[in-house]
Amino acid sequence: MLFAVVFMLLFLLRFPSQALDASRDGMKLWLNTLIPTLLPFLILTGIILRTGGVEKLLSPFSPVWRHVFGLSSSGAYALLLGLLCGYPMGAKIASDLYTHGKIGRQEAEYLLTFSNNASPAFLTTYLAHVCLKGRVSMAEIAAVLLVSDCICMVFFRFFVFRNRTVTESSSAGGDFAGQGDESAGAARPKPPKKETSPVSSLGTVLDVSIMNGFETITRLGGYILLFSILSAGARRFWNVESAAGYLLLGSLEITTGLHQLADASLPWSFLYPASMMLTAFGGFCILAQTRSVLNRELSFRPYLSAKCLNACVTGGILFLLA
Repeated sequence: MLFAVVFMLLFLLRFPSQALDASRDGMKLWLNTLIPTLLPFLILTGIILRTGGVEKLLSPFSPVWRHVFGLSSSGAYALLLGLLCGYPMGAKIASDLYTHGKIGRQEAEYLLTFSNNASPAFLTTYLAHVCLKGRVSMAEIAAVLLVSDCICMVFFRFFVFRNRTVTESSSAGGDFAGQGDESAGAARPKPPKKETSPVSSLGTVLDVSIMNGFETITRLGGYILLFSILSAGARRFWNVESAAGYLLLGSLEITTGLHQLADASLPWSFLYPASMMLTAFGGFCILAQTRSVLNRELSFRPYLSAKCLNACVTGGILFLLA
């Protein structure tokens, strides 16, 4: 951390024009993409969580969530929003459900392993058409990433969280209970201070949801800004005109990294699997964003190991297809 901060400071002082361009690119991504796509979902899901609407929406299908995915109805809400909205919405919803006492700690950490992925809009507009130049169908891209995610889900469900079972209750949308579940029977984490007062009106729900949504989206913008500067500094000081260099850029910040990879003079046999694996991994910027929205009581290790496994499984699937 100290090395990265000093490196970025030196880059800002020595090459201010390049740092300014990188900052502008990061803020354009935040302003034109993140705010319009994520902020409405952050506000609306906050309203649903604070009005108890999750169980009403998904409880009729609880047998499907429990037997197929090993989730409660509340946990299924995080899965669906994560698939539709992309990084880091799945992790944010799982953390909020845990904070509000809707799911237990084990279910929240299990959700992190497969519910936080790239959005369909990102896959369709950016990865398929901008980065891969339309050479691969959207159906193939979605199928490979979905199968990879399902394999990760099965692995963590039956080998890491195998001693847990899902139960529905009236006090919480669902919980992992079983041997080794330290969250079973434990006291729920207290909600943030500004949410501890009873909600007395719709206006209060809207105010709290809007302020929390802007707080989250501002934090994500800060991470995008820092990693954009870090990526620009890496391009300035190191020779990235190689396969390893482009993988480094992609692993730092996925959006700019994929764009650099697409413009590189690299063979298709490397470009396609590398782009897919980087998308499955998400990059260190997404890792930092995800960590920032998680409740501090949740372990980050399951998510980190799942993203590494997801990237490897995606590469293995493409190797078999090739």
